[in-house]
Amino acid sequence: MPGGNIEAYNSVKVYLESIAAKDKNGHACCAYIGTEGSGHFVKMVHNGIEYVEMQLLAEVYALLTSKGHNPSEIANILEAWKSSTNSYLLGITIDILRKKEGEEWLIHKIMDKAGNKGTGNWTTISTAELGVPSTMIASALFARYASFYKKERLTASNNFGENKMIENELSDDDILKSYHFARIINHYQGFKLISDASNTYNWQLNLSELARVWTNGCIIKSDLMEDLVSVFKSTNNLLSDAGIVESLNTLKPFIKKVVAQSVINEYPVPCLIDSISFLNNFSKANSSANIIQAQRDYFGAHTYQRINDESGKFYHTNWKQQSN
Repeated sequence: MPGGNIEAYNSVKVYLESIAAKDKNGHACCAYIGTEGSGHFVKMVHNGIEYVEMQLLAEVYALLTSKGHNPSEIANILEAWKSSTNSYLLGITIDILRKKEGEEWLIHKIMDKAGNKGTGNWTTISTAELGVPSTMIASALFARYASFYKKERLTASNNFGENKMIENELSDDDILKSYHFARIINHYQGFKLISDASNTYNWQLNLSELARVWTNGCIIKSDLMEDLVSVFKSTNNLLSDAGIVESLNTLKPFIKKVVAQSVINEYPVPCLIDSISFLNNFSKANSSANIIQAQRDYFGAHTYQRINDESGKFYHTNWKQQSN
């Protein structure tokens, strides 16, 4: 994902492309990204998307465990998912779940404290600075942060109780379809952040070419990424693509069911929850933000616009009722 001076890139292009992984057509998964720090930026967002993809698989593992499946059984379930939702991270998760030390699964011996190198943090800062709602990246980051408070979590577990077995409330297919849904929203949010950054900094990034570069040789390579290469040739907004919209509407009942059962049975699935919460919030023509703007005007005279005034004029109101 090199960016910066195009002449500098051209001078090393032959070397970079010769050692890069190749896409399904044999082309190098390496390309000039754009001017300035655009290459660094998209690599950072790549890692933010990666944080969410990893967290979603952790949540899937937790839910399948709650149904009584052991790691080897979960690995077999995920193996069957490859036909509809294959990815590099899915593949390595299968390998992890099958690994044993003697007669015990190694995953059961690993401390549940997830570290990070900072890229999820940087992505969350950037999405806040640009005003882009990449909520799932923040949720995945904070899930890692929360995991590190092991002693406090043990105390909280004693105070508030452990989660319950979900057993028959959810099917494996319910969880698969919820995973599908959340991954689409994750990719929408990640590419939306890149698109808005491109507009802000005048980088003129090509999302289709970027998706192509990410189809091989990187941690978030997947069948979904392959599909996005074509989708981004006609739009930069995944939520305006007819195929994506149809998929999300088809999958929505499953994510609602899985999230509801997870909350009822006290299973922490922050990124699954955030995926449907985001779409519910983002897809409403009329939100509750008018209350917030009225509150801001009340205590800080921050003004507001009126829906019946197309001029864009800003208004201020003295909200305190006058006593008679």
